[in-house]
Amino acid sequence: MLEALLAGLFNGLIYAAVAVGLALIWGITDVINFAHGEFLMLAMYAAYWLFTLGHLDPAMSAPLVAVLLAFVGFLTYALVIKRLQNGPPMTVILATFGLSLVLRQVAFIAFTPDFRTLPDTWLSGSVSLGGIAMGRPSVVTGLISLVMVIALFVLVYRTRWGHALQAVAEDRQVAALVGIPPDRINAQVWMLGSAAVGLAGALLTTFFYVFPSVGTVFALLAFVAVCMGGFGSLAGAVVAGVLIGVIEAMTGYFVEPALKTVSIYILFILVLWYRPRGLFGRW
Repeated sequence: MLEALLAGLFNGLIYAAVAVGLALIWGITDVINFAHGEFLMLAMYAAYWLFTLGHLDPAMSAPLVAVLLAFVGFLTYALVIKRLQNGPPMTVILATFGLSLVLRQVAFIAFTPDFRTLPDTWLSGSVSLGGIAMGRPSVVTGLISLVMVIALFVLVYRTRWGHALQAVAEDRQVAALVGIPPDRINAQVWMLGSAAVGLAGALLTTFFYVFPSVGTVFALLAFVAVCMGGFGSLAGAVVAGVLIGVIEAMTGYFVEPALKTVSIYILFILVLWYRPRGLFGRW
């Protein structure tokens, strides 16, 4: 049981790392990025091909992949979101949804639907935590995700730039009047949120399959975490992500592995039934 609990905790930290990038973009720019899962997929393929063609281990290529995804996030904002954000909200939603479909279909065409895995990497093997054997890739990925989440919290809530982010999220027009450039801040937020999912995606290749639809597996859980934690709340996304991982693991241990997903959505419905704005949302 303790092994399952630890596995759920580390998986939950990974879910939190994916969700926090989505929550950051959603909370600051007020845009729901339905292509967030496909950004994760791009990061995983980038890490996979850097290892396959360039023999660069994901542990080393993760920062490079994060920079690559930051550039993808910038292009998405500059070419799509910025041009549509002054229009009806549904236009932006449909645009990101369309982008997700395009990226997924391009991946199917370019890489085929085959499931791909990496051979032994630097993180391969197991590690003992208090006498409990755990897979080293998931442990290291979970710990790096925790460090990344803490760094994001410090950046957003303890720096001058983070205060500018919060000002733009509070009132875009007033922020512009006091000299804060909203468009530049929004572009930087898209870069930061995309880099976060890029780092998580690169490390996921060490123990998870790479295939064109892999983004939907994690994106759906990320959306659940963001909604359950409270729209735009970074703390809520992290807590909900960890909670999802633990509930998933405990359901697989005590009940039936096939019911893991069912338990997550039952929890999601119950939370929103009693707190429609999420765990960290205001009443």
